[in-house]
Amino acid sequence: MSDDELSEIRKQKREQLESKMRGDGGTTAGETGQAPSETIHVNGMNELNETVSTYDVVLVDFYADWCGPCKMLEPTVEQLAENTDAAVAKVDIDQNQELAAQYQVRGVPTLILFAGGDPAEQIVGVRGYDDLKGLIDSQLA
Repeated sequence: MSDDELSEIRKQKREQLESKMRGDGGTTAGETGQAPSETIHVNGMNELNETVSTYDVVLVDFYADWCGPCKMLEPTVEQLAENTDAAVAKVDIDQNQELAAQYQVRGVPTLILFAGGDPAEQIVGVRGYDDLKGLIDSQLA
């Protein structure tokens, strides 16, 4: 995701929050199902916190470029971003070692599903599209 796209998402979120605080009927992106149809690349705890607080359900893929199973999972993760109302984020564990340690990521790929701002599920290893979509759908219901 480009810097321009991230800036646009941040701008929309800021406008929604301001509208909600004014009490003029604003809703959050997660409430309206406006999760991006592309994966969000997250660098650092602040970006992860912002993403998790912006959307009701977020699937976070902790991966590494050198990881074969991560590369196998990548098309599935991208397909989930396109076809679900959940936001899908990716965290490179080599660039975000402290973040990976905080969430006790000991192997890659590790997927953490956040619902309502809190971790709801953690999955280690490659899973199929249907399994992951079912997990996301159970949190969206």
